[in-house]
Amino acid sequence: MAGWTADRIPDQHGRTAVVTGANSGLGLVTADELARHGARVVLAVRDTAAGEEAARRIGGDVEVRELDLASLDSVRSFAAKLAADHPAIDLLVNNAGLVLLGPRRTSADGFELHIGTNMLGHFALTGLLLDRLAAAREPRVVSLSSITHKNAHLDFDDLMSERDYRAASAYGRSKLATTVFGIELDRRLRAAGSPVVSVLAHPGLTRTNLTPRAWEHRGRIGRLIARGGLLVTQPVERGALPQLRAATDPGVRGGQFFGPSGFFETRGRVTEARLSREASDPAVGERLWTAAEELTGVSYL
Repeated sequence: MAGWTADRIPDQHGRTAVVTGANSGLGLVTADELARHGARVVLAVRDTAAGEEAARRIGGDVEVRELDLASLDSVRSFAAKLAADHPAIDLLVNNAGLVLLGPRRTSADGFELHIGTNMLGHFALTGLLLDRLAAAREPRVVSLSSITHKNAHLDFDDLMSERDYRAASAYGRSKLATTVFGIELDRRLRAAGSPVVSVLAHPGLTRTNLTPRAWEHRGRIGRLIARGGLLVTQPVERGALPQLRAATDPGVRGGQFFGPSGFFETRGRVTEARLSREASDPAVGERLWTAAEELTGVSYL
């Protein structure tokens, strides 16, 4: 299949990249390719033992640091220690995420766990590292969206899904929130004249461990459903290409959104993807930004 591949990643020597959720799946492939092309890569992971195993597999200039995006205390601690050791950060890939099936769960800070981890944790992390990003040459933030954002809607009167909770819908809303954040961040960076560029990507339907983990507590039937889902997905190495292009292609512009070009953006070569109307609405971006600042206590721009 023709198109953009990891072989087109330019030399990354001298650049420091932070990849959240880098011990498996899309994050591991992304970190591996960045390191293979010369970057110093920080694996920001909740499970440091798994992170150390990933670091051994990757090789190169790699370090492992603990980060639990479901805890603002952990996010603040991670950001403070990282900033103390790295005066400039060239690339932040907000890759980590979770999808749950089952009853509603909350983060350490009382947020619904999908939006707390997938969006609010990354919102806080990006804001806390923004000075270090601005100190780099041609810095970028990559936010990982999903095709599920296109069928989601943000209810600002029930942002934490307390009145109406359905796991699949909560995941979609968290990915819509992530997408809105990435686009609104681009607007604000441009308005402030910042050198930091905000771009987005989604992997289509990709063979990661997120879906099997989500179904594993559903017993034999759940495991069969998870295996069946794997039959329609693309390999993780291909699914990671949109975020790798967003992270490294010299021609990328702020606000661009990359994903697969094939059937309903589920698979195929990398191309510019389509945002939902709600994701690109400046009024929604403004409202979500205000809510995120209040919820996380992190303000920037």
